[in-house]
Amino acid sequence: MKEIKLDRDGFVATVTLNRPEAMNTISQSMLSLLSETLIACDEDSEIRAIIITGEGRAFCAGLDLNDAASDEGVSKGGFGLEPTLNLRNFPPNVLYHMNTPTICALNGGAAGFGMDLALVCDIRVAAKKAKIAAAFTKRGVLPESGGTWLLPRLLGWAKASEIVFRGQTLDAQTCLELGLVNHVVDDEDLMNVSRQMADEIAACAPLAVQASKRMMRSGLSEGFDEHAERAYLQTLPLLGSKDFTEGFSAFLQKREPKFVGE
Repeated sequence: MKEIKLDRDGFVATVTLNRPEAMNTISQSMLSLLSETLIACDEDSEIRAIIITGEGRAFCAGLDLNDAASDEGVSKGGFGLEPTLNLRNFPPNVLYHMNTPTICALNGGAAGFGMDLALVCDIRVAAKKAKIAAAFTKRGVLPESGGTWLLPRLLGWAKASEIVFRGQTLDAQTCLELGLVNHVVDDEDLMNVSRQMADEIAACAPLAVQASKRMMRSGLSEGFDEHAERAYLQTLPLLGSKDFTEGFSAFLQKREPKFVGE
């Protein structure tokens, strides 16, 4: 049974962490396969939105520590990671740099690496039973996969500090109140709601959606004037696209547009 499942339906891909017997903890082989799957989806012009979820009762309970300590694991027989580790193809880094919108369908607990993986997705829809656990400091480590970058930007410094320093676990409703998830839904409705959102994204002009994501990402580290100039340059090719013509025509004709990604 594959540890990472990929299902495609129309313009939407669903990537599932598929190790339910181990609460979808991440092994070395899963890290590589997840990155490869995400990169392939991002490079496929027929995929306009990606849903990421977990099989079973957990989303992802973090890295598999038994695997990490093995000779073939991410730590290669110990927990002393190489200081020059290349993170270019590390799943959170891949997710951050992808242009295809991502939705985390948070089906259960997301702890450690699983928390960072969920937070780096663009949108999060949580089942009522879902939890986000920043338990790093209770294990003697820090949020090593992007959490220290993501949480202060999502919540502000003070609230992020409290959650990380205290090693807090947050239920779905608390995550909603803080703005860590977009929606909380009944457990049985999670995938339907996530798919509806993905379909709405996929119905928009894909080049414009991807350009918007790139600009939002750039805006995290740019001044206003620099960003406005970059956004203007990104707009020019969109104005010459078939999708812009289709969107304009559909508006005038009072019909739904049919975008082709060109």
